[in-house]
Amino acid sequence: MGRPEPKFRVRARHTESTVTVYQAYRPQIGRPAARDGRFPPSWSRERMTWIKPSFLWMMYRCGWATKEGQETVLAVEISRAGFEWALRHACLSHHVPALHGDRDAWRRQLKQAPARVQWDPERDLRLSPLPYRSLQLGLGGEATARYADDWIVGIEDVTPLVTEIHTHVRAGDLTRAAELLPQERPYALGDDVLAHLRG
Repeated sequence: MGRPEPKFRVRARHTESTVTVYQAYRPQIGRPAARDGRFPPSWSRERMTWIKPSFLWMMYRCGWATKEGQETVLAVEISRAGFEWALRHACLSHHVPALHGDRDAWRRQLKQAPARVQWDPERDLRLSPLPYRSLQLGLGGEATARYADDWIVGIEDVTPLVTEIHTHVRAGDLTRAAELLPQERPYALGDDVLAHLRG
C-alpha cells in the first residue's frame, strides 16, 4: 500500500514549463478556440472563468460533455509561471478563520483578489467522490486577461477522447477507460504558494 493521497495537493498533466487545465464550452466558443489557439471575441472577459487541472473533475462538472453549454471540452496548456502567479494571487472562495481572521477581512481579500481557489472532492471514473480534493482555480479581472493573452501555449479539443472514455465507462470496462486518461502527476508547489490556500 502506498501512502494515502494528501487532502490538498495539485495533480495535473504538466511539463517543465507548462500545465494542462480543462474547460468546457458550447461548440461556438470551444471549436474556434481549439482551431485558433486562443479564445474567440465572443468569449467573455468580464465574467470569472474556472480552470481545472483534473480531467475527471471536469467530467463530473460537464457530465462527460453532455450538459448544455459544455459540449466541447478543451485541454488548455498554459505556462507554469502564469498558473503559479494565479495561485500566489488567489484567495480561498470560503472563509477559514485561521487563515483570514474575521469574515469581513476575508470578504475584502476575496473582492480584491484576481483569482480564487476551491477544493472539491476529486472524482473516480464513475464520477463518485474520492476522499481527497481537486483544485478549481477561478480567474477574474487581471487574471482573466493574463490567461487569455499571455499564458496560453496551446488549446486542444479533447471531446473525442471524452466520448471514447465515457463509452468504455458505460460498458463497464474501467481498465480500458483508465488507460486512456490523461496522466496527471503531483505538481510540486512551494509552501509559499499553497499555504494560504489550504482550507
